Amino acid sequence: MPHPGDSTLHTGSEGAAPRRRRIAGRVRGAAPFVGGVAAALIAVVIFAAVTRGPAPLTQDDVARSVASALASQTPAPPRSLGVYQAIQPSLVLIQTKNDKVKGDAGDGLGSGVIVDQAGDILTALHVVADATTIDVSFADGTKSTATIKTSEPDSDIAVLAPSQLPATLVPAVLGNPGAVRVGSDAFVVGNPFGLTGSMSSGVVSGLRRSFEDPTSDRVLHGLIQVDAAVNPGNSGGPLLNADGQVVGIVTALVNPTKQAVFVGIGLAVPIDVAGGAAGLPQY
Repeated sequence: MPHPGDSTLHTGSEGAAPRRRRIAGRVRGAAPFVGGVAAALIAVVIFAAVTRGPAPLTQDDVARSVASALASQTPAPPRSLGVYQAIQPSLVLIQTKNDKVKGDAGDGLGSGVIVDQAGDILTALHVVADATTIDVSFADGTKSTATIKTSEPDSDIAVLAPSQLPATLVPAVLGNPGAVRVGSDAFVVGNPFGLTGSMSSGVVSGLRRSFEDPTSDRVLHGLIQVDAAVNPGNSGGPLLNADGQVVGIVTALVNPTKQAVFVGIGLAVPIDVAGGAAGLPQY
């Protein structure tokens, strides 16, 4: 009995062979056709996988990706940040009043820095020299009157003794001015124009400079020259090295126009001279 669809089994006559070959030929040709269909199906699967893209990210995936990006791209904090944080608790705002001068002309402004556990404040003498009253404000907001404890006019240095100390007293760390070189980092912190706690930065641009006080015949020698901005209100404030150590006390700015604004040259008394001249222990 013939199989369904098998026309090659009808008869054994002479005309059967060619028909068998034609049918056989059609069967053999089906293999490439099936292979082509399979290849097409595989291509469709691959195309779908590619066009569908990766699986959607979960919330945890996103969080890990953001954390990794922040960790790899966030720069280290600048060194100046550490310098400011080291000196800020030791800064002092100095405000003076000369009752002999009428109006605002008798008001003065300057900066200072706590230098020992007694709360002594190192500053520039010209900030307080003519004052009838001296008021100081510490970094924590404590306010007090102060008096001149000792001074050295030849170095324009004074030490103030406050009548009241802050609850937490943080003397500045004094550095070695002998290690200062032209090109060394320089930071000035003070109260220019009354802008309390301001910081400027630059480099040491000269050593052993001299300066003639325009209000007197006094000449200061051995000063450190910096290009960090110095303006009225900075006088008496600290000059710092890259480690946040006080290496000088700001005393003057140089301006050929005779204006009291900064044009690129500030001067500071080396801290060993400032401390020694004012009767402080040598550091």
